[in-house]
Amino acid sequence: MSDLKNYLFTSESVSEGHPDKVSDRISDMVVDNYLAKDPFSRVACETLTTTNKVVLAGEVRGPEIKEDYIIEKVRECIKDIGYDQKGFTWKNETKIESHLHSQSSDIAIGVDSSGNKDEGAGDQGIMFGYACDETDFFMPAPIHYSHKILRLMAEDRKSGILKNIEPDSKSQVTFEYIDGKPKNVKSIVISSQHSADINQSKVRDLLRPYILKSIPKNFLQDFNEDEFYVNPTGNFVIGGPDGDCGLTGRKIIVDTYGGAAPHGGGAFSGKDPTKVDRSAAYAARYIAKNIVASKLSNKCLIQLSYAIGVSKPLSVYVNLFDDDLDKNKFVIEKINENFDLSPRGIREMLKLNKPIYQKTAAYGHFGRLPEDDGSFSWEKTDKKDVFSK
Repeated sequence: MSDLKNYLFTSESVSEGHPDKVSDRISDMVVDNYLAKDPFSRVACETLTTTNKVVLAGEVRGPEIKEDYIIEKVRECIKDIGYDQKGFTWKNETKIESHLHSQSSDIAIGVDSSGNKDEGAGDQGIMFGYACDETDFFMPAPIHYSHKILRLMAEDRKSGILKNIEPDSKSQVTFEYIDGKPKNVKSIVISSQHSADINQSKVRDLLRPYILKSIPKNFLQDFNEDEFYVNPTGNFVIGGPDGDCGLTGRKIIVDTYGGAAPHGGGAFSGKDPTKVDRSAAYAARYIAKNIVASKLSNKCLIQLSYAIGVSKPLSVYVNLFDDDLDKNKFVIEKINENFDLSPRGIREMLKLNKPIYQKTAAYGHFGRLPEDDGSFSWEKTDKKDVFSK
């Protein structure tokens, strides 16, 4: 895609009520509850959601947390998302099973620090970070506005402003790029679960305003109403985990850059920050965003790679998309001088050993605002001066 100047590009998002996102939320709730009791807890939690059933499985190391407590917290997640339907509800009709067990001692030996050995990565793998100047949030326009449509819908649904719309929704936005920059929205798709009391025409009327609320007018000047698709297959009354089984980690492109940049393959949700699948992807985004914020480059891609039990990254790759080798060398030098990319270094730099992860489970891990409790610390641009020549 980097060689093209004029093209169409599409990204999708899914709401917090999408079955996979319900699973992500529950898995991150488990992470948060362990970190709240012990910042050095280890958690790898997977969640399955289906018709009136939730199943948790995975490995933990940390304080004892009773199963009944976790199950009650699962119900709180489901209630907050907004599910109280015949096929999926926060109430007792939905059965919840927890199969969390102790972390493998073999993994613990490889990851823990001891003697002269620094803490190692929790797994091998590659992680990517990306940033661009297409939006004020340094995110690609298609994924940014796909998220925003669903986030605003969810806020109004929960407040009671948006009625007859249920939690499970998806959006998709296609942009026309001219000379490599987003210029016009070409098509928009919104599929949303709704009550049986309204027809598709009413659903369309309810959802249309969220386009104007979400997308700047300059991108909509040439938008054709015929390219606005709402529930293209018709009724969408049965949805959420009752309509489709949900699993943790099945929406990784939604979580990152909407396909505009590579993804390393590892999911984020359900993993404590010793897992570099999560923490190193956050660090790579942090570096890339600060590079673009410094105006050194219009976009930046970072790749990091790790081996299980090894503390330092095996490689650091930088692409500034301008073929300027001297600038690229300068950036790599500044990264090596100013960023400790060991697992411990990343956690300390971004203050990741906090219960801050439920908020990441929907509407993207990137392109968010840093919060006072430490959430989205990787979105700060406090290192941009490092890259100023």
